[in-house]
Amino acid sequence: MMNWLSDMHPSVVVGIAVLMAMYVGAATFGGHRVTGRHWFWFAVAVTMTVFTLGPVDEWAERRCFTMHMLQHFNQTFVIPPLMLLAMPPSMLRPWVLSKRLRPLAGFFTRPLIAFLTFTAVFVIAHNPPIFDLMCRNENIHIAIHLAFMVSGVILWWPILSPLPELPRLSYPLQIFYVFLLMIPMTAVAAPITLAHSIVYPWYLEAPHPWGLTPMDDQILGGLLMWIGQGTYLVGVFTAIFYQWSRREDEGDAPSFEEPRLRALSGI
Repeated sequence: MMNWLSDMHPSVVVGIAVLMAMYVGAATFGGHRVTGRHWFWFAVAVTMTVFTLGPVDEWAERRCFTMHMLQHFNQTFVIPPLMLLAMPPSMLRPWVLSKRLRPLAGFFTRPLIAFLTFTAVFVIAHNPPIFDLMCRNENIHIAIHLAFMVSGVILWWPILSPLPELPRLSYPLQIFYVFLLMIPMTAVAAPITLAHSIVYPWYLEAPHPWGLTPMDDQILGGLLMWIGQGTYLVGVFTAIFYQWSRREDEGDAPSFEEPRLRALSGI
């Protein structure tokens, strides 16, 4: 049995502990309206973070490319939206709308900028020389994981924004936005899955777990990125469409989900 907890990088343990302390402290003593739903999503987000940076990271370090792709998937498509769902507006407003941060927040939460920021991080991180360097240098590895998390929050903001001041896209534009996410995902995953040789040399330098060959592992990891993430986005697409249909039936959409006029120039 892998002792993944003791093998977690100290920065990961400290980061998760600080995050939990800040959230619990703010929820308990900050006067914020933290509902049971917020607590639930926060608990799920923390659980997924520990899972991703614990046992999944342990397998990734054993040169399992598939687990490495699962880790990146969780850091960009799963944990960031869970954290946004966990945040009541009053907890984010003093930070995001502060004098120093609001210009940056207003810029990076524009749909086009959010999409391009995530795409740049996602594509650059999976570029073979960068990826290989990440696998060999722990500091760069941590930096790229943080970049995934930050760009993931930026990516999901136009869909899950908790703040009316930086509102969500309308439902039709959310669906279009999610559809566009297929482009960078496919652009990275397809060449990996269909490659005739090993894309990342680091996976050739030691035995693989599970009895997989490096090529089998690469194909499986590529399919996880390509088909797995695609299926996930279809699920998100369906959830948005369901919410849209329900709001249409009720005839009462939240004001902060009204279409952004500036979003028309942002996608």
